[in-house]
Amino acid sequence: MNAMPDANARTPSARLPSFDLFKGFEASARLLSFTKAAAELHLTQSAVSRQVQDLESQLGVVLFVRRPRALVLTEAGQLLYPVAAQLIASVRAVTDRVRSLAAGRRVLVVATPPSFASFWLIPRLADFAQRCPGVDVRIATQQRGADAVHDGIALTIRYCEPERAGTKAVRLFGERAFPVCAPALLGDPKRPLRAPQDLRHHALLRMEDAPWRYPWLSWRTWLEAVGAEGLRPSRTLTFANYEQVIAAARAGQGVALGRSPLLRRELAAGSLVAPFAADVASARAFYAETAADAGAREEVVTFARWLKSEASRDERMATRPRTP
Repeated sequence: MNAMPDANARTPSARLPSFDLFKGFEASARLLSFTKAAAELHLTQSAVSRQVQDLESQLGVVLFVRRPRALVLTEAGQLLYPVAAQLIASVRAVTDRVRSLAAGRRVLVVATPPSFASFWLIPRLADFAQRCPGVDVRIATQQRGADAVHDGIALTIRYCEPERAGTKAVRLFGERAFPVCAPALLGDPKRPLRAPQDLRHHALLRMEDAPWRYPWLSWRTWLEAVGAEGLRPSRTLTFANYEQVIAAARAGQGVALGRSPLLRRELAAGSLVAPFAADVASARAFYAETAADAGAREEVVTFARWLKSEASRDERMATRPRTP
């Protein structure tokens, strides 16, 4: 791990850092921005920056490399992020469940991969809340590709091959991978983005273990599929999870592999663009399976039907990437 460069840094304490420090770090790591983290946490940018500095001081490591326009996680930061994210998610989930029980409301626990939750499910939950106002949905994200193990899970969403989905699983949709970037990257005449071979002028953004866990979402597989094998980019930037990859793409740090239909809203809003039309189909799809002991619950049946309806509509609307 990286040692603190400040000679006056305190010796790491044996005491656990406060929960607020983990909240500031997790939001900053997920969004790769102190400013965006501050807005989410309803704090000032300087307050979030101080929280991260205090956490670094207490742990005795540097968690971020501070750059003029963005943050980059260090090795220590990448190690801490998934643990901090799981800690905050667990505390928030239990807190919400206790409050819901106290108010006499029904709780519906859904286990899902983090990228599906962030880019597809969460933006749609307001619609389900209007349909079922007496139901509180709790998201239990699955870290490191493993199924979350929590009591009370009513429905699990998996991203897997068809043979691993289970006989009772319902297919939601497949996906396709294609390059995406910030619109500003398309305006540089010295570094064009007209064909896959032009990626040699740019930084490629990737997940740290994509070649092993998700080979069809790795740059090597995509470049081979479009006939650009052996291409060497100007550099690569590696991140701990897909949410960070897309945050870096929005910030203009390089080109990422987009996933349709997960990023359909970002593409429609123009925060990301697809510089060319070449895409590659994933070997996996998203599946939903209701727990055996939850299938008779009215709110679970309603949620499963709503989920399938939303997925079917999204798959019909999903198109291959269009060049700007």
